[in-house]
Amino acid sequence: MIKKKNIINLIKYHVENDDFQFRNESVNIARAFDQSGDYQLAEYVMSLLSTASTFVPQGNVLESEYLKRIDFDNEPLPLPTVIGDDVKGVINAINQEVGINKFLFEGAPGTGKTETAKQIARLLDRQLYLVEFSQLIDSKLGQTAKNLVEVFHEINTMAYSNRTIILFDEIDALALDRVNSNDLREMGRVTSTILKELDKLNEEVVLIATTNLFEKFDKALNRRFDAIINFDRYTNDDLIEIAGITLEKLMKKFQNAGRDMKLFKKIIAKLSPIPYPGELNNLIKMSLAFSDPNNKFDYLKRLLRYVVNNPLDLKELQENGFTLREIEILTGVSKSQVSRELKGE
Repeated sequence: MIKKKNIINLIKYHVENDDFQFRNESVNIARAFDQSGDYQLAEYVMSLLSTASTFVPQGNVLESEYLKRIDFDNEPLPLPTVIGDDVKGVINAINQEVGINKFLFEGAPGTGKTETAKQIARLLDRQLYLVEFSQLIDSKLGQTAKNLVEVFHEINTMAYSNRTIILFDEIDALALDRVNSNDLREMGRVTSTILKELDKLNEEVVLIATTNLFEKFDKALNRRFDAIINFDRYTNDDLIEIAGITLEKLMKKFQNAGRDMKLFKKIIAKLSPIPYPGELNNLIKMSLAFSDPNNKFDYLKRLLRYVVNNPLDLKELQENGFTLREIEILTGVSKSQVSRELKGE
């Protein structure tokens, strides 16, 4: 039933020009009408919200103290087929609108968990909001749990909840296993709050959480997610292919760099271990950025430093399986000179 408080809040938010809270209060009023059986009035209120120009989510209008809108580009994200298929399953489940809406992405840093959340939002044409842990976590006893209740209330009552995705990035900052925490009582309180709030999550809301510390998670929390996707399933072939895609993308910005994809992939294949995509991207980008603009293959030489002790040692390069032509590219020494020196002439 609608209360005086709802009307007062509505007027207050209108006067303060607080569009975010005004919309949320309007949605609460519509729900109150719906619960009391006045379905037509509820639908009328929601129709007004959906057609009012002030209710089109633009810019930062839906941001609050705890929620930050995340922008993303339209670049495709290369993923191994096995992970890509699981991501397609997530998208299909969301599109079915049957209440399957809580997903946990787990895996090592740099495996693409956060970027995948951005891609899902892009493909579903939804706004992505990041929960700001810096605002959420409080040193005062019990305050973090109270903040969690507040942010989940914002999420559950958010206007256009069926057009958003909420991201709890590195949720382990809040929800590590209660027995592994130094402050057992406080961590237990926080984790218990998350469990309760996930159980009450609005079915229209899509929530994605990521973690690098899945093995330390409270098992009860794992059961709250509809699906858990492991991002640690990259083969070396996957990583080599992703490195090639990354280089092609970055070379658009570094037009002085020379292209020798076969040699590039050969160097990447010799890295032990081959880094995950996040680190690979940084490694390739830094090699390009610090390379000599007058030497189009200098970035390959810089990458080579992670493979051999001395990139200019012809014998070591030969022992690592590089051909005369490849050694010429990497060192700047002509093939004929390389051949003579390797023969000891």
